Amino acid sequence: MMFWDRVAGVYDIFANVINRKVHRELKTVVADLISPSDEVLECACGTGMLSAVIAPRCKTLVATDFSRKMLEKTKKKCAGHSNVEVREANILALNFPDNCFDKVVAANVIHLLDEPEKALFELVRVCKPDGTLIIPTYMNKDGKGRTSAFAKTVGKAGADFKRQFTESSYKDFFTGNGMKDVTVVPIHGRIPCAVAVIRLNTEESS
Repeated sequence: MMFWDRVAGVYDIFANVINRKVHRELKTVVADLISPSDEVLECACGTGMLSAVIAPRCKTLVATDFSRKMLEKTKKKCAGHSNVEVREANILALNFPDNCFDKVVAANVIHLLDEPEKALFELVRVCKPDGTLIIPTYMNKDGKGRTSAFAKTVGKAGADFKRQFTESSYKDFFTGNGMKDVTVVPIHGRIPCAVAVIRLNTEESS
């Protein structure tokens, strides 16, 4: 059983208790970026923390994750929303056509991937040419470049952090991969987060 299947039952304790302040603000930031006409894809939805705030604000939501156990939690949280489809998917090889979502959300996953550039390409591919990518991730290094205690602890538990970002290096990741309109919204707290908001244009989506 993969790490994320094993922790599905306790992940919400981390989200709602240990890092409550950060996740409360994260939900507000993401919700404010969603419009009623939006068709939204969420990758790495986990237990549905963001799915539950996106669903009532959008036209449709397809919430995906690689972990079936995580998806079971998401289905329960979104059971009251008829505009939500929950399905298994791999962020590195999304089974969706090009240019089909207004907003594409992928939270707290970029730092876990061996090939984050490949994931970014897939997120851009399935997003409409004038759409927006919303990509929050944890900041795992402090301003002096030291690895956070959080990254060390969860790494030992089995969640291997492939990349460790500061706010500036996170923005650099996207601009270095051809994204031109990138805003990074910092969220401070016990385990800080930053939300990359990437507004696409036809040139970047081609």
